[in-house]
Amino acid sequence: MTDFVEEQRNELEAIESIYPDSFTVLSEDPTSFTITVTSDAGESGETVDTTLKFTYVEKYPDEPPLWEIHSQENLEDSDVEDILTLLQQQAEENLGMVMIFTLVTAVQEKLNEIVDGMKNRREEEKLRKEKEAEEAEKVAFQGTVVTIENFLVWKAKFELEMAELRRKKQKEEEQAGKPKLTGKQLFERDHNLDTSDIQFLEDAGNNVEVDESLFQDIEDLDLEEDDQNFDPLEMGSDED
Repeated sequence: MTDFVEEQRNELEAIESIYPDSFTVLSEDPTSFTITVTSDAGESGETVDTTLKFTYVEKYPDEPPLWEIHSQENLEDSDVEDILTLLQQQAEENLGMVMIFTLVTAVQEKLNEIVDGMKNRREEEKLRKEKEAEEAEKVAFQGTVVTIENFLVWKAKFELEMAELRRKKQKEEEQAGKPKLTGKQLFERDHNLDTSDIQFLEDAGNNVEVDESLFQDIEDLDLEEDDQNFDPLEMGSDED
């Protein structure tokens, strides 16, 4: 017949010697105690820890002990659930043998995995931000791709702005008493008008239609009579 009390007492003594700084007896009947488990430090010195509370049942180790998360630090709720699930699995696999050391070791390894996960998430976040920065820089360097649609929108907006500027300038000049510019003055002021007709012809491909009905037939002009009446001597005497 198994002496459960003896096995429990022997294990308790062994646990106390293994975890002298993190082992605390809470009660003797039933036997209840806590063990604080801390992960190894990560690259940035971060750690996670939990304090496990165990209570021996009468037929332990043929029956699993009771356990709970007494306290924890830097653990997510999902981490706590994972630890409780892990304890259940390990207890079922080790029935009939004292198992506190095995349970604590499994939790220790789990905490180390959690710290590694924190490191991986931190690196993934860093890579994500770097990628976002690269994409933003690429967009800023390339600028906006010009399409017919957005060019027409820009052109319409630009023309409206220029028309508004001309209107304001004309209003200011009128208020200042400046006379309105004539066509000749506008021509002299804007040298772009010098080549406007040439540009018009080039754009039209030099295919400019002329309405000949606007001109008299050259045969109807009385050029002969004018030639006959033309006297160069008279012209010279006029100049005298």
